[in-house]
Amino acid sequence: MFATLQQLWKQLYPASSDEKLTAFLAELARIKQAHFAQAAETDTTWYKDAVVYSAYADLFNRDLNGVKAKLPELQALGISCLWLLPILESPMKDAGFDISNFEDIRADLLGLPATASTEEKDRVFAEFIAEAHARGIRLIFDIAINHTSDEHPWFQEARQSKQSPKREYYIWSDSPDRFPRARLLMKGMEDSNWEKDEVSGQYYLHRFFKIQPDLNYQNPDVLLDMTRMLIHWKIKGVDGIRADAVPFLWKEDGTTCESLPQVHLIVKFFRAALDYLQPGTLLLAEACQPPNDVVAYFGDGDECQGAYHFPVMPRIYRALAEERADAIEMVLDPAFTPAIPDSCQWFTFLRCHDELSLEMVTPEERVFIYKHYTRDPRWNYRKEEGIAARLATLFDNDLRKIRLAYSIMFTLPGTPIIYYGDEFAKGNDEAFYQEMVAHSGYADSRYFARGRIDWAQVERDMQQPDTLAYQVYHALQAMLRARKAHKAFSRGTLEFVHFHDAAQQPNPHILAYHRAFEGDRVLVIQNLSAQEQTIQTVPALINARQDLFGQELPYIAERALRLPSYAIYWI
Repeated sequence: MFATLQQLWKQLYPASSDEKLTAFLAELARIKQAHFAQAAETDTTWYKDAVVYSAYADLFNRDLNGVKAKLPELQALGISCLWLLPILESPMKDAGFDISNFEDIRADLLGLPATASTEEKDRVFAEFIAEAHARGIRLIFDIAINHTSDEHPWFQEARQSKQSPKREYYIWSDSPDRFPRARLLMKGMEDSNWEKDEVSGQYYLHRFFKIQPDLNYQNPDVLLDMTRMLIHWKIKGVDGIRADAVPFLWKEDGTTCESLPQVHLIVKFFRAALDYLQPGTLLLAEACQPPNDVVAYFGDGDECQGAYHFPVMPRIYRALAEERADAIEMVLDPAFTPAIPDSCQWFTFLRCHDELSLEMVTPEERVFIYKHYTRDPRWNYRKEEGIAARLATLFDNDLRKIRLAYSIMFTLPGTPIIYYGDEFAKGNDEAFYQEMVAHSGYADSRYFARGRIDWAQVERDMQQPDTLAYQVYHALQAMLRARKAHKAFSRGTLEFVHFHDAAQQPNPHILAYHRAFEGDRVLVIQNLSAQEQTIQTVPALINARQDLFGQELPYIAERALRLPSYAIYWI
């Protein structure tokens, strides 16, 4: 592993002295001896069988103590991995993605005063992670590895002088014209990738908000310090890191500054260092790119183990809007989604803390999906490149559509993610949107899809079987129980099945497929239409009378089924 790290270092920094790397390798060896000498992760691909729950700790339930109190409920739902959205020190101008200290959790999220000591913070976090692990729930959280807050001590020192040791931790220019091919990511909210710093008189690069200056990975000290930061959290017991904004790590004149070859060398360096200490720490790539580009972040199984499959999610929405299966079959065709290393996994989602992204669809699809789902112009995100709204709101609080969308996600390849509140149909949060616009100064439509959980209301709803919250929750719980019992869903192959009508024409409204792993084989049948559909059966159904939910299969003849609108069957 040290040879791998040395090779990567030479490729990234051919003109740099080896002294810093030699000292870092000695540091790694000491850390391994002190913290991981006896440790061995027996299940290094645990993330393949996980069901992830994504939440802001404070919005979910006040702080980590509040989250800990809800762990039994998450466990009962079927959650086996908790993804906490940003929890590190931050001035909170971008929901915590503007990090001012990479090695400290915000005191308020630990239920502690701002004056709390490091020892107190470590104690509370250790108790939290121990309780999660005792319940079989892994923990991952976000770290924006591309940038810092402008209030980070590194940046505060860097802006004071061109001679500052931290000056080259960031990227500076005398004009805002450098990197002209780098696209503007924050359309409608920022006018440029550059901001003039009034202290230094120069411009600094920011690919996201101007409060988030980009780090300069051409400086080897940045790579080493960020690797140390990942190791710090591994020592604390964190099971994985969602590496935010991975494609933008390396900037080079004359390029788009996106997904450059050096980015992959950086990720390989992170992975090699973590694996040297103990294999099994998940690196989850947040790379909103086409699958043919995203697979590069898996490397040969030596970069990120997980990556989001961004193009699948909008195609699920398109399929439900069109009531046709074509879009999903297209996006999962090997020509569109290439094979990935055996140790790696796609991560899938219906909603998240960000917008329903329409970046990874065609212009025609973007117009269609946007028009179909955007019922309030304030949901517009980045000039129609996304829709900022909650799942239940997008589906008009229709239980059948919500259940169908989750059925598709839970049964297609990948590790599924449930966004907090969606399990009991939380809708758009108008009050939170208004509060955060006033606080941040940004009319960021994503605030509609965030907001606090009203647990008193949830508990009332959970006592009333006729509420949408109760019905959605129990539908998800039943699906997750069935999913857990069949590894074909988490590790199996995918083979689409086409059903025909009485005239032997393929029915475009039926999304069906086999999932198979070793001796486990499941047939999934889903009616995407608001209308009943009659289909001819396939040989696999000859002896089937019930599905995994105890539903009787709706035979109308020996070899024909009549599927109710939006029906799902896992057989």
